Amino acid sequence: QVQLVESGGGLAQPGGSLRLSCAASGFTFSLYHMGWYRQAPGKSRELVATISSGYSTNYADSVKGRFTISRDNAKNIVDLQMNSLEPEDTAVYYCKADHSWDDRRYYWGQGTQVTVSS
Repeated sequence: QVQLVESGGGLAQPGGSLRLSCAASGFTFSLYHMGWYRQAPGKSRELVATISSGYSTNYADSVKGRFTISRDNAKNIVDLQMNSLEPEDTAVYYCKADHSWDDRRYYWGQGTQVTVSS
């Protein structure tokens, strides 16, 4: 059974940091591009960062220089280190797995809430 389980969300102050983690199981992790997406209230879900099966990374302009995505294929984990958090980063953050060559095969996690507020 495929599972993507996010953790690490919570409340942070502006300028603070949080680290999200997504634990994957039930599929061959190394064959999948991994990504973090977020959805704020009343807004569409948007890409935050991705890391390919070959470890290439991509970031939304709004998080470049503040967020870092990483993966550990030995542990089947993808992390998102979030620094210099802003209130605009408040959203539900979702982990996504995309097969590296079969776009019919993808999975979403259940999401974890990140709230940035003083």
